[in-house]
Amino acid sequence: MSGLALIAGSVAGIITMSLHPTGHDLFVPGQFDSVIRVLVAVHALALVSLPVCFLGVLGLSRRLAAADRLSIAALVVYGFGLAAIMNAAAFSGLVAPRLAREIVDAAPPASEAWRILFRYTGQLNQTFAQVFVAASSIAILLWSATILRSRALARGLGVYGCVLGPLTLLALLSGRLTMGVHGFGLVVLVQAVWYVSAGVMLCRPSSA
Repeated sequence: MSGLALIAGSVAGIITMSLHPTGHDLFVPGQFDSVIRVLVAVHALALVSLPVCFLGVLGLSRRLAAADRLSIAALVVYGFGLAAIMNAAAFSGLVAPRLAREIVDAAPPASEAWRILFRYTGQLNQTFAQVFVAASSIAILLWSATILRSRALARGLGVYGCVLGPLTLLALLSGRLTMGVHGFGLVVLVQAVWYVSAGVMLCRPSSA
C-alpha cells in the first residue's frame, strides 16, 4: 500500500504541474473563467495528494528503518517540506484566483492594489515552494544514503537519489533553479522518477 501511495502521489504531482496555468494565462482575454477552474482543480488535486505522499514515505521509512535513524530523519524533513508545499498550493490555487477576480472586476486605482496583493501572493507561493524543494531533496538524499548502506532496495535507486538531492540543492541555492511553473515542474518530474521507482520496489513481494 505504501508503494501504491508513492506512485499515486507522484502521478498526481506530474498531472498538477503539466496542467498548471501561469499567472499570465489568467489575464488572457476570454480565458479567465476557464483558467480559474483549471487552477483550482489542479491545486485541489495537489492538496489531496499530500497526505497520500506522506503515507507512502511513511511506509518507505519503516522499510528502511535502521539503527542510524536516517530514514526517520528523512521522514521528519519531508513532513516539514509537505507543510510548506501545502501553503504554496493554498496560496496559488485558492487565494490567487480570488485576487485575480478582484483585479478583473475592480476599476483603477483599486485594481492596482489587488495586483500588488496578487504579486505578493506569488512571492509567498514561490518561497514555500523553495522550502519544499530543499526539504524534499535532503529527504531523498537521506533515504538514498540508507539504501546504499542497507541494500534494502536497489542500489541504483540509492545512487540516483544521492546524485539528485545534492544537484537539486545546488541549483536552488545558486539561483539557477527558479520556482516558476517550468522550474518547479522539472523538480516534480525528476523527483517523481525516484518516488515511483521506490514505490514499484515496495510493491514487489520480495520488498514487502
